[in-house]
Amino acid sequence: MHQAKIYWEKQNYGALEKIFRRSVDKCNDQEAWKLNVAHTLFMQDNKYKEAINFYQPIVKKHYDELLGVSAIVLANLCVSYIMTSHNEEAEELMRRIEKEEEHAIFEDNDRKVYHLCIVNLVIGTLYCAKGNYEFGISRVMKSLEPYNRKLGTDTWFYAKRCFLSLMDSMAKQMVFLQDVIILEVINFLKTIELYGQNVKAVEVQPLDSPTMHEGKNTVTYEARYLRHLFLTLVDL
Repeated sequence: MHQAKIYWEKQNYGALEKIFRRSVDKCNDQEAWKLNVAHTLFMQDNKYKEAINFYQPIVKKHYDELLGVSAIVLANLCVSYIMTSHNEEAEELMRRIEKEEEHAIFEDNDRKVYHLCIVNLVIGTLYCAKGNYEFGISRVMKSLEPYNRKLGTDTWFYAKRCFLSLMDSMAKQMVFLQDVIILEVINFLKTIELYGQNVKAVEVQPLDSPTMHEGKNTVTYEARYLRHLFLTLVDL
């Protein structure tokens, strides 16, 4: 496993897959092994179908309690379904996650669950990475609804990366958004300003960073700043 970890950190997923294939006879009944193989196949972009064969049994084993499954496993399976044109399966899985989250909140109103949020964030990030920003950003914005339950330091960290990537592409004139999407982004960032006042932008600052002013270390401040940059780019 030490050798496998080295290949993972070097992003040499092809070599990592070969290591797992050599151990198939001894480990194919272990869930941790199947999960590692699934992640390895998923990261290779062109092996989503094979990744489904490993993710699917793990998810189906816990189908009556999906919130007990790692959110990233559910997200990767949804992405794999979408990338292999199995959209109905992806939608059904997301509906089931949503129902379980609603039931969990009904049982404990103070409980915060992020599974569906993370699934949508991963899907949105994937589409943004592939240049389909209109769909990707729309999915990212949807992922944080309702904001009082889904907006947090970690979820905002991944969401804002998509907006920064979008604005970088817009500044290079590689992406041009429809007016309706521009207005949705502006209104979304305005809403995040309202809900992000008591949410830290960074929980622990890097050791070599200067101390951040408390007023700047909020999601509200970052959302306002992103909105300013976005308005500058669209010249509104």
